[in-house]
Order: sequence, then C-alpha cells, then structure tokens
Amino acid sequence: MKRLAIALFVAAALTSVAACGTTRSEKAATGAVAGAVVAGPVGAVVGGVAGAALAKPK
Repeated sequence: MKRLAIALFVAAALTSVAACGTTRSEKAATGAVAGAVVAGPVGAVVGGVAGAALAKPK
C-alpha cells in the first residue's frame, strides 16, 4: 500500500510539472503546489525539487 501511495504521488507530481510552466522556476512552483496538495509540506518540498530537476534549462 505504501508503494502504491508513493507511485501515485510521483505520477501526480510529474504530470503537473509537465502540464504547466515554461521556466525552471515556474515548473518548480507548480510541482511544489501539486506536492503540497497531495502530501502536505513534505510533498511541497519533493514536488518543488522534482519540478526544478525536470525542467529543461534554456
């Protein structure tokens, strides 16, 4: 059950990061908001890091 929850969280974070934002900071912010909705403060940190890491530098 714990693995399923983690997988759903990662999928939701990656989907939201891909869907919105054009710059690295926008993608990080989108990831942080999505993470906060899904998993609270810890999710916000993880989502922000994931958004920043997955954004393509220009």
